[in-house]
Amino acid sequence: MNIRGNKFVRLESDKSLTERYADATFPRKVRTSLASVMESVRRGVEMGSQRVKSFRKPMNVRSSRNKSVKDSGSSKKILDPQGSFLKIWNKIILLACIIALALDPLFFYTQVVVNDGTQKCLNLNKRLANIACVLRTLIDAFYIIHMIFQFRTGFFAAPSRVFGRGDLIVDPWAIAKRYFFTYFIIDVLSILPLPQLVILLVPSLKDQPVAFVTKESLKYIIFCQYVPRIVRIVPLYTEVTRTSGIITETAWAGAALNLFLYTLASHVLGAIWYMISVERQERCWGDVARGHSYNRTLLYCTCNDSADHGLAESFRALQKVLILNTSCSLINPDEITNSTDFNFGIFFEALQSEIVGTRSFRKKFFYCFWWGLRNLSSLGSNLKTSTFVWEIIFAVVISIAGLVLFALLIGNMQKYLQSIEVRKKI
Repeated sequence: MNIRGNKFVRLESDKSLTERYADATFPRKVRTSLASVMESVRRGVEMGSQRVKSFRKPMNVRSSRNKSVKDSGSSKKILDPQGSFLKIWNKIILLACIIALALDPLFFYTQVVVNDGTQKCLNLNKRLANIACVLRTLIDAFYIIHMIFQFRTGFFAAPSRVFGRGDLIVDPWAIAKRYFFTYFIIDVLSILPLPQLVILLVPSLKDQPVAFVTKESLKYIIFCQYVPRIVRIVPLYTEVTRTSGIITETAWAGAALNLFLYTLASHVLGAIWYMISVERQERCWGDVARGHSYNRTLLYCTCNDSADHGLAESFRALQKVLILNTSCSLINPDEITNSTDFNFGIFFEALQSEIVGTRSFRKKFFYCFWWGLRNLSSLGSNLKTSTFVWEIIFAVVISIAGLVLFALLIGNMQKYLQSIEVRKKI
């Protein structure tokens, strides 16, 4: 009976078994001494860790304090890229960049074709050239201020933007390095005062015709600097739309801005049309000068072309006018039957209207602007070109530009109106 009863016992917990085992194995005095030893070891470890922390704490406090002071000192000079000030400034500099694109073609209007009874030559409108230089310098001042702001504007680190806004980098060296490797070269190329130097220095040349050197220099300089100026607008427009959502606050202002971009292209194309018209007239005169063994420098106005410098000079100037009138007569491209006649193509209208010979800036500006707007709106369908390659390329550019700008105008207006509706619902 006892043996069978021992088989059925109540299971005890692990803790009770452990205590029984400890009571059976170790005496009470040994357990007490072992517990005191472990307690003293624990206290010693805690005291040692507290001493180590006490030694490290002043250094950490000092370093963190210096770091915070350094960050606070630098952050006072660094601008927040999403601050209200930079939002307004980016809109201002974007408008200045667009105005700069409208001012540069004014240098193309500085060439004048002098065509009267006593002389026939190309001249430079110095008054218009000086005005264009002053206006360009004022716009370049905004570029310089913007470059200074770029060195003091923080940015968000690219790796930290994955899960939110990211960390704002306020280190001046990091900001300068980032600007140097992104848009610094483009900004420098955009503000180089090369047109101003041409207008100021070329008239002092004595061995070369001023009108010819000025025309050729300005043509290449304006076209070369136009590319970085257009490229610089793209990130500015992206930044403004990213921070502000839209550039303007009202519907009529948005429509006016998009329409202004369309008219800007018309103005640029009209100025280029004027410049090439002058060059085509010069090309015809140059062919005649080579055929009659004339010096090409006689095609550019100087004081020697005046009738006040003796009978020989007057007779020579009159002879030049008669030869040029006979060989470079204006003939409608549709009425040309002889292959030897010079075909002015789409530039015949500028020469026939004598807009290239007037010194009135208002007349030539509005006439060329209307020509550009008319052909840009019609996609260049009414242009009748000659076989001159660059003339054909210019007509193709007008057609493509008109199609692209019209599509962008409609698309931007739809997008703008949709954003206005979304804001009203919110």
